[in-house]
Amino acid sequence: MLKIENLEKSYGSFKVLKGLNMTVNKGDVYGFLGKNGCGKSTTMNIVSNIITKDSGAVRFGKEDIKIGYLPESPAMFDYMNGYEYLEYIAACCKYKGDVKVRINEVLTLTGMLEGGKRRIKGYSRGMNQRLGIAATIFNNPDLLILDEPTSALDPQGRAEVMNIITELAKTGTTIILCTHILSDVERVANRIGIVRDGVMAVEGDIEEIRKSFEEKSKKFVLTVFGDSSQVINAVAEITDGNFAYDEKTGEITIPVLPSENEEAKAKQILEALLQKRIVPDSFALSRKSLEEIYLETIG
Repeated sequence: MLKIENLEKSYGSFKVLKGLNMTVNKGDVYGFLGKNGCGKSTTMNIVSNIITKDSGAVRFGKEDIKIGYLPESPAMFDYMNGYEYLEYIAACCKYKGDVKVRINEVLTLTGMLEGGKRRIKGYSRGMNQRLGIAATIFNNPDLLILDEPTSALDPQGRAEVMNIITELAKTGTTIILCTHILSDVERVANRIGIVRDGVMAVEGDIEEIRKSFEEKSKKFVLTVFGDSSQVINAVAEITDGNFAYDEKTGEITIPVLPSENEEAKAKQILEALLQKRIVPDSFALSRKSLEEIYLETIG
């Protein structure tokens, strides 16, 4: 759907993009991540042809691609109601189908069928975002770009917007989701790209990336309810003090060295605990969260 090669862009003497490479496949929900100022919005503005690149290539899977772009803070005519605004959008994109039918479709999908009758001036932030998504998908884009679609929303508003993204993904729409809310990305994305200092630092299938990071630093996490001091003393003896204890969660973390066999070590730890009459309430090889992967990547 989209392939970016060696993309560069400067603002005066400040170079934002320093040879960015990026691949978005058809049907992807792609989490586009990075710190503020790393070049995410600049990249999306170039892809959307809002600004020009300095050098590099932006290639699409087909020539007549339609792109829908929802900026972080969409500006709307607040004297209109939702229906009137979408009629305006239909005219702007020269929609060739039945406009009234399409308006009802996108308002239904975004949960704005009733809200569309109200003036935009009285909308909440969540309603603004939902109407913005309705406008962005009005002309059935091949590629949908959402820049911080859940920023400043309460938990309910965030959940509503994420449900909309999930429903759009089911229709096969390719989506690029730019956000700092990593739990949202974990919920809907199948691929991610993390930008650091104007280049792509990590990109790929989210589960494959997770697996590669877990291979670098495996660890067991166990919990035992009851006398924590007894458990800590036992684990300290078993591991020669090579463990960590979290007082808030009650979790004990034991690292697995690259030279160690994880199954053999798990068996050794459990057998040693049982010999001391300690039965863990939980014991598992921990999984890397996207937050851990992100923080390790950006430093």
